[in-house]
Amino acid sequence: MKHRGRHRRRRRGRALRAALTGAALALTGAATLITTSQATVADDPGTLKPLTSAAETDALRLTEHRVPEPWLDRLSASMGEPVGVDAVLDSADRTLRKAGDCTAGEREALPVSPAATRAYCWDDADTEGWRPGAVTTSGDADEDGLWGTHRVILSAWSRDDGTPGGGLARVSFVDADDPDRLGYTSALLTVPVDGGHDYRGLASPVSGMVWYQDKLLVTTAAGDRDALYVYDVERIQRATTAANAVGRVPGGWAANGHRYVLPAVASYRLPDTDGAARPGAISLDRGTAPDSLVASERVTADADRPTRLWRYALGTSTDPERTGLPVTDAAGGVNAAEAYETGAAEVGGVLSYRPPGTAHSEWYLGRAAGGQDGRGTLWRQDTEGARAAECGADQSQQCWSGSAGSLSYSERTGEVWSQSENMLFSLPLSSITDALD
Repeated sequence: MKHRGRHRRRRRGRALRAALTGAALALTGAATLITTSQATVADDPGTLKPLTSAAETDALRLTEHRVPEPWLDRLSASMGEPVGVDAVLDSADRTLRKAGDCTAGEREALPVSPAATRAYCWDDADTEGWRPGAVTTSGDADEDGLWGTHRVILSAWSRDDGTPGGGLARVSFVDADDPDRLGYTSALLTVPVDGGHDYRGLASPVSGMVWYQDKLLVTTAAGDRDALYVYDVERIQRATTAANAVGRVPGGWAANGHRYVLPAVASYRLPDTDGAARPGAISLDRGTAPDSLVASERVTADADRPTRLWRYALGTSTDPERTGLPVTDAAGGVNAAEAYETGAAEVGGVLSYRPPGTAHSEWYLGRAAGGQDGRGTLWRQDTEGARAAECGADQSQQCWSGSAGSLSYSERTGEVWSQSENMLFSLPLSSITDALD
């Protein structure tokens, strides 16, 4: 298994690797013609407007709160020695189905243009009652695209039980070494309480998630003052009972029937102001120095205000206690390194990518269908303008997945991974840029 020092080597060249070869999947549903009701041209979001004033950037500032080390040690002492990602992958008890084995209804969630080149659907029995969320991969975690010797995909899921703020959240660890057989198992996301004598479930959907070095950063929904929670993939704990409860129970530790638990190690709190920006979608950008965490907020189409896009610098510290975390100032604050406003609403996925030899990043926005029926749209935007992918004889811009899930780019393989409804899929970044050119 990789040790922490493994992630602190020098940055390699940033050239875009060769894109995946072969034609796009001929997927029934993904190739469905756009209907007249879906062919409405989406609103052009225009140019990105830089945000530079203190009032504008202060609304993006987060404050770091670390879970005390004794709390985490107390949990480990009671639950047993933490395990790593390898142990979780070795115990995979579920398998994703390849696209050809998915139903036509499931494949309808895939984008039309640009089309997916790889696609899978989840085990229905395992995902019943759970809603899909964000995706990240070992391509985010490390530049070589691997965690140890494994290629890994992480997929977030949430269960809405009707309580304020939501139900539970979990992350599925997918062994992606063999593209013909993706096995997986899941770990419940939790937050230590009572001095580490117990934990509660993370009661929030996860619309954004980035695995960077040994840390997993996830977003939370409105209702939680903490905008981001951080998990350490080297601190995965085993549940000791299959009970449906969460936390300490008579006879051991429960995780709602899951075999593994991820206790939070830190969180990042929003400013106590009305205009504070809550990250909705997040992704990793390795084209900046240092690497950065990219964020967008989710603004509905009827909100009548712009959407903010911004980034936080990620640390290069050799301190093992700060690996994978955002850069903080002396007061424990995390300030935006760059910020913009966009006219795009319903942003469900965001990527920032700087093409080799250029000075500025391009922003890719997956916009959900929102209150409209049909598919979402995929846009590329910068300070000079915006362009959407088009499809069909009428050049409709509603070509993307309707839910417009999170976007995760692996520099090593050139792939972008996303998730829509019950489908997990990928496509080359080069096919996205071709569609937008």
